[in-house]
Amino acid sequence: MSRPLSAFVIAGTHSGVGKTTAALGIMAALRRHGLRVQPFKIGPDFIDPGLHAEVCGLPSYNLDSWMLSRNYNLSSFHRSMKGKDAAVVEGMMGLYDGVSGASEAGSTAEIAKQLDLPVVLVVDASAMARSAAAVALGYRLFDPKCRVAGVIFNRVGGEGHLRILKEALNLGPELECFGGLPFADQLKIPERHLGLMVAQENVLTPRFINQLARWIEDHVDLDRLLQRTRVTLRSSRLEGRREQPAQKEISIAIARDKAFCFYYPDNLDFLRAAGARLQPFSPITDRDLPAGTKGVYLGGGYPELYARELSENRPMRTAIRHFIEAGGPVYAECGGLMYLTNALIDGQNRKLPMVNAYAFKCRMLPRFKALGYREIVSAKKTFIPRGQSIRRHEFHYSELQGSLDGKKVEETYSIQETTTAKRREGYRYKNCLASYVHLHFGSNPAFAAGFVEACRTFSLARP
Repeated sequence: MSRPLSAFVIAGTHSGVGKTTAALGIMAALRRHGLRVQPFKIGPDFIDPGLHAEVCGLPSYNLDSWMLSRNYNLSSFHRSMKGKDAAVVEGMMGLYDGVSGASEAGSTAEIAKQLDLPVVLVVDASAMARSAAAVALGYRLFDPKCRVAGVIFNRVGGEGHLRILKEALNLGPELECFGGLPFADQLKIPERHLGLMVAQENVLTPRFINQLARWIEDHVDLDRLLQRTRVTLRSSRLEGRREQPAQKEISIAIARDKAFCFYYPDNLDFLRAAGARLQPFSPITDRDLPAGTKGVYLGGGYPELYARELSENRPMRTAIRHFIEAGGPVYAECGGLMYLTNALIDGQNRKLPMVNAYAFKCRMLPRFKALGYREIVSAKKTFIPRGQSIRRHEFHYSELQGSLDGKKVEETYSIQETTTAKRREGYRYKNCLASYVHLHFGSNPAFAAGFVEACRTFSLARP
């Protein structure tokens, strides 16, 4: 079985070129034209997929050639495209940027080639004229197996500027201009230390989304873009959809608000497939965990921006601490770990009490403490057996202070930092596991199954 549709990668020459705004605008414009648009994000990012989902009304799935296998990426893409008319895949950094300079590993180009999708290159033309064509042509020729189909020039100074850009581009082989986007400061999404503001902060209002769509409709030849990016998708037998188990569902409370919003949609799918019924709650506004909670998932986000509200909600902090002390299974990553510490010390050196499941404190720093891909090995049994590995990403501006003394806390992860040095991480207290790392369950689905099973066991032991 096969069917034709439009699918393409929106890539940039470098970070900051405007590919996220262009991708969101194209998604919005295609939806206004009645198409069912499936968004994707290349790389470990959480913020862009949240914005995609706000525009498209669908989860945006991460595709990552370092954390995930080729088969997994292909399967995820094909499975998500059922019933859709178009796919818009937003790249990361520059088209060829990855984990090293010697190979394409972890790059947007590698995913484009894995999926056999054409690339639409966004070029910042604000300080260039004819030279912009040389840049685009260089990206086209650098790896002929990466199919750069055309260009969208961004930050164009006017019709005369765009005419020069098109004339220069016409000199290159089979590389066309789909449009030129003018400066549009009113469409700029505000940023902060971890990146753009998140969708939960209502940055993408209906009016803003309509403005994005009109910006694209007025300056990009959408019909030509869709025509030049037609592909034929064939049914994938690599990995079937995960089926729900026959056992009774287990209620797992998941923190979902402005402070906690960093979750891979795949992770939630894996938990549901293992038998979880995910019940959202807000550590900022709710006073207790949802009724019937048998496990808690605290994802990443921006707890440092809402530390005062989190600290003032003492009933919720107490409820979570009591759940942990009773042996309730809890999994927390990055922002979730920060929330479970004794206190969060913010940028103004204010000490704000948190859940106090762990004795150490969390201090915010003026620059990032850690950034990059990591592979962890479970040095002790957690929700996966000892000795199993899982891949993940780490990015945070805070550090832990204090010792593990005072409570029986074990460091359960072994992380290879260099060819010789290892560090320990993954803090387990009773049945609570917290870490700075963001795990992608697709690299080891047993983790999700192990967490749900721990919740099921707790349910049986505690009426």
